[in-house]
Amino acid sequence: QVQLVESGGGSVQTGGTLRLSCAASGYPDNSYCMGWFRQHPGEEREAISTINSDDIPTYADAVKGRFTISLDNSKNTLYLQMNSLKPEHTAVYYCAANRKIWGCTLSALYNYWGQGTQVTVSS
Repeated sequence: QVQLVESGGGSVQTGGTLRLSCAASGYPDNSYCMGWFRQHPGEEREAISTINSDDIPTYADAVKGRFTISLDNSKNTLYLQMNSLKPEHTAVYYCAANRKIWGCTLSALYNYWGQGTQVTVSS
């Protein structure tokens, strides 16, 4: 069973940085892809960045140039470096995984989810 555990969320002031981590376990090979999503209060969850089946990072327009996704295969850990944070980045951030054959794009339906980590940016 795939398990994803996020960490690294917290409270920062505008302009601050955070690095989220997602430790993955339960799948023995690289047949899975991973991504980051977020959910603002009262809104639907949205995709913000994934590493696609060709191991190429993809980003939603809202985070391009500000967030960086990376994957350490040796540790089975996905990261999201978030720089120059603003109050509108306040959300619960989720890590997700999917079998590559099911799709790895921002619009794919991911099947495995972490519990989420809260990011709060104050002005």
